[in-house]
Amino acid sequence: MSEYEFRSPEQYEHRFPAGGDGTRCVRAGLPAPAPGAPFLPGPVFAAPYHLDPEQGPAAAPNGYGRPDNPTRRLLESAIGELEGGECRVFASGQAAITGLLLAVSRAGDTVVLPADGYFPVRAFADDTLAGNGVRVLLAPTAGPYPSFEGVRLVLVETPANPGLDVVDLPALAERVHAAGALLAVDNTTATPLGQRPLDLGADLVVASGTKALTGHSDLLLGYLATRSAELLDRLTAWRTATGAVPGAFDAWLAHRSLATLDLRLARQSANAEALARLLASRADVSGLRWPGLPGDPAYPVATRQLRRMPGVLSFDLGGAERVARFLGASRLVAAATSFGGLHTTADRRAQWGDDTPPGFVRLSCGVEDTVDLIADVSAALDATA
Repeated sequence: MSEYEFRSPEQYEHRFPAGGDGTRCVRAGLPAPAPGAPFLPGPVFAAPYHLDPEQGPAAAPNGYGRPDNPTRRLLESAIGELEGGECRVFASGQAAITGLLLAVSRAGDTVVLPADGYFPVRAFADDTLAGNGVRVLLAPTAGPYPSFEGVRLVLVETPANPGLDVVDLPALAERVHAAGALLAVDNTTATPLGQRPLDLGADLVVASGTKALTGHSDLLLGYLATRSAELLDRLTAWRTATGAVPGAFDAWLAHRSLATLDLRLARQSANAEALARLLASRADVSGLRWPGLPGDPAYPVATRQLRRMPGVLSFDLGGAERVARFLGASRLVAAATSFGGLHTTADRRAQWGDDTPPGFVRLSCGVEDTVDLIADVSAALDATA
């Protein structure tokens, strides 16, 4: 088994407010009410802080802006409440995931990464981890997985981006832990309202908060969460040493955005379901994937494991030229990368070097009225059929 000690979910119950998802999102991380104070204090912009002349940094929680910022701590408290663990935020999702891989692995270790997940992580593994003497194995999200004997860390992304496969996390966690390895789960697509990997057996959660978590397409953010004090200390030390921290204003914007997470995800998921049913009915669309659609390969596991389905789906329009014509004909679907924002967007992943077919599209549903989005997509597909 792992040398790290992990707290049980019950040890966190006293820290997290009761109530439904909407209530928890609105209240997460807020300080105690004080007359004349705002619900969410404004961002604190500081590099150095005043120090006690005698005790120095031991006298107050803030000494220097890289390791210490009260705005960032409030955001970490909020995300930690939603994920069910202790959180550290990073400057971007990529900063969080590469920080995890570098902080946990050492020369001679073996890590298992998703073969069908976010492709810059695989590029980082080839360019950096392998150069540091770390052996890298790749496995598809839906399996099969290699033996975990001698493995230090297994990282999975579920639902996977962009293919949207799903892995049974409790079953995988049992195998990983039996081999003495750590299990980390990229929770970007699901968000903590869609699934809580720490409750399902994961040791660590990593995610890009740039996407659905904050959802307004106006900031970059990443985070890590865990129930292990030892892992948290190691990740915190890594972040302090490398300086991969978000700015105070980005942290404040992210915390502000969390309050509407439940509402945004509800509309995005409803739009994704309606759009998936439309696309499934069309002969000019192939390769449709959405975990909430009966008949999707991920459906049996997703319906057991996910508390809500993502607002992201993928499909193939047959070629790059038709994707361009589809986007040109649409009034509501914008051409953009990333996902999880208020506006519906589509991204032809092959244009970024991702190993997907030329006509493969990852579509992220926004919060437009469902009837308007369905009519627009249907008309754009008809215009390019």
